[in-house]
Amino acid sequence: MKNKIQPADNPLAQDFNIGSLLGFAFPTIVMMIFMGLYTVVDTVFVSRFVNTDALSAMNIVCPVINLIVGFGTMLATGGSAIIGRKMGAGEETRASADFTFIVGAGIVTGLLISLTGVLFIDHIIRGLGASPRLFPYCKEYLLVIVLFTPASILQVLFQNLIVTAGRPGFGMVLSVSTGAANILLDYVFMVPMKMGIRGSALGTGIGYLIPTLAGLLFFAGKRGSLHFRKPIMDFGVLAKSCFNGFSEMVSQMAAAVTTFFFNRIMMKLSGENGVAAITIMVYTQFMLTALFIGFSMGVAPVISYNYGRGDGIRLRKIFRICLSFITALSLMVFALSMLLGTPLVSIFCAEGTPVYDIAREGFRIFPFSFLFCGLNIFASAFFTALSKGKESAVISSLRTFVFILLFLFTFPRLFGETGVWLAVPASELLTVAVVCFLLKYYNRNMEKSIKKICI
Repeated sequence: MKNKIQPADNPLAQDFNIGSLLGFAFPTIVMMIFMGLYTVVDTVFVSRFVNTDALSAMNIVCPVINLIVGFGTMLATGGSAIIGRKMGAGEETRASADFTFIVGAGIVTGLLISLTGVLFIDHIIRGLGASPRLFPYCKEYLLVIVLFTPASILQVLFQNLIVTAGRPGFGMVLSVSTGAANILLDYVFMVPMKMGIRGSALGTGIGYLIPTLAGLLFFAGKRGSLHFRKPIMDFGVLAKSCFNGFSEMVSQMAAAVTTFFFNRIMMKLSGENGVAAITIMVYTQFMLTALFIGFSMGVAPVISYNYGRGDGIRLRKIFRICLSFITALSLMVFALSMLLGTPLVSIFCAEGTPVYDIAREGFRIFPFSFLFCGLNIFASAFFTALSKGKESAVISSLRTFVFILLFLFTFPRLFGETGVWLAVPASELLTVAVVCFLLKYYNRNMEKSIKKICI
């Protein structure tokens, strides 16, 4: 077995119990909840201070945002697993060099995406299916968002890698600061300055700069074992990061495609009001699933670290704690979503309006997805943390793409609008069956996998 030196001050090296594990993940959970909250506030401001057509426009261009976030998350989660594993194996110098190279790749890619978006923005918006009525709103919003693409990618990278560096509390502070600034700037730009939907995009973009600048300063300061140093131009590491985190990219690409088809189908069934109702559901779902995403992100570095050091006993213990927590959380989120459906919808639009009626009907069906999505989200993150990108990609692609499209193309033909709302719960339920099979298979073969990295 390799001789691995474990830094005494590394928070990832502790023997976690349920209290300490939740304590370690808590800042990331709060971070994701706050991100979900300020994203919802963003859409509420657009709906209330502009109109529901502007709200629909945000969802029309959402696939582009999905792809930007997807690339950043792919680098962040895939790179985090590799870096965390190397830190666990005592290779901290190489981990920092790889980290710096991954950040540089994110900056270059962000600049290329910005240039492409600006040059082809009209073609992109028409390709997404914007109606003439929605086109001006789409262009105002998307043009500002693509200009901030490098900052968007870096803020995703830093928020993930700050956790890997063992400082989840700092990540939480950054997220809360970003959200507070976003909400304040949204209000200032949209109400006193009357900038409309462009003001919402500008507030979001400026908000990206806070974790970006803070992350640059944090990692330049060499405060911990992970920091900027001369990068090693190892494109193999970049490829492994992309492959390992590809499930997260698949998830965002799938979200882009399914959002496109959700918009097209609802535009056909209910016009712009239907698209607005779907937008309400999408952003409300993100807020409610933030607990699952935050917990999964929070525990992922712990899983990667213990896998890297070959500690099967701790890995199994952490896994059991996670399953128990996810089960309890799923039941709680489902109950809350059923109880608070009407108040949540009324935040976006007034009762009695066509958008309200469509969205409220959807909220009687859609919350059943919360019973199953927690396990699916955690399982995908779990396999990513173990550098098992293939298994993670299978889970992500099934729940966010394959099964959803299958039901989205069949259920509306049978049940109309009700079929649209049924597509997501049915997809999550089928994915749970696949997840149970993969987890059972992995549990039988975990010892062999751990022995390979310990020899």
